[in-house]
Amino acid sequence: MTQPHRIDVHHHILPPSYVNAVGEEAIGRLLVSGKAPQWTPEISLDVMDRNGIEKAYTSMSAPGVADCSESETTEIVRKFNDDAGVMRKSYSGRFGTFSYLPLPYVDAALKEISRVFEEIGTDGICLLTSYGDKYLGDADFVPMFDELNRRKAIVFVHPDSGPCSCNIGNVPAATLDFPFDTTRTIVSLMMGGIFQRCPDIRFVFSHAGGTVPFLVDRLSRLERIPANKELLQAGVGNMLRALYFDTALSANKYTFASLMEFADPKRILFGSDYPFAPEDTTTASILGLSQLGLSDEQLLNIERNNSLSLFEESLSKM
Repeated sequence: MTQPHRIDVHHHILPPSYVNAVGEEAIGRLLVSGKAPQWTPEISLDVMDRNGIEKAYTSMSAPGVADCSESETTEIVRKFNDDAGVMRKSYSGRFGTFSYLPLPYVDAALKEISRVFEEIGTDGICLLTSYGDKYLGDADFVPMFDELNRRKAIVFVHPDSGPCSCNIGNVPAATLDFPFDTTRTIVSLMMGGIFQRCPDIRFVFSHAGGTVPFLVDRLSRLERIPANKELLQAGVGNMLRALYFDTALSANKYTFASLMEFADPKRILFGSDYPFAPEDTTTASILGLSQLGLSDEQLLNIERNNSLSLFEESLSKM
């Protein structure tokens, strides 16, 4: 077995306290498999070792914590972040952490930002693309983003089914809703002025940014609307190319061609989506990347070096 070298920025965990609080059915109904995956830290490590992954940055996935009171949401999120923090410290550098926030409760989220950065230790923050009927560019979330910008945080954004869910029979949210919810929240952040207001946040978007690479030219036409002139004066393409994107479920010739044509190649990061995408998908993604005609340098950058640069830069700015 070769020495693990890959860095995985899209790796979920399912601590028992979280699964018990949210329910296996709620977790599973969003997925192609239809059921919550079995998970322990040891299972993750075995998969990482078999697939040459040196380190995984862990996060919560959809459905997050939904339909709970502020106190219930805060309690569930705090326990999840505590469990992730223990993993981060206990496994000799194998796990990093994107801590989750108790949204849509912004005051609680601000308190949790302080707690995870100053008491537990974290590598960044995980957000879902939408909460209730609000995408991330909603004005209610501005105080949270101002604080994350002050901390020069890395913010990993994972899709949820969102308020525009298609509800087509036998089509789980992960198939259609996830990429489109990612697209909508990226546009909402841009049109809500968050990218412009918070330039020190490093945003990482899942699954190659949803449909953004395919739609970037169409989105650039927003610059022609007179009311958008000042907001978009930096240029839509320039703002979108400043974002980071992971390769989860996207290491194929159709998606990746569009991503490589559009994105800054130094801002493309390896992601597995394990365990919500099973191990055979992780293995297939690694094989897929190797078959896309990338140079050895490009492949190593995506699998490792781009993430090293992102997290080293983050440490130097904090």
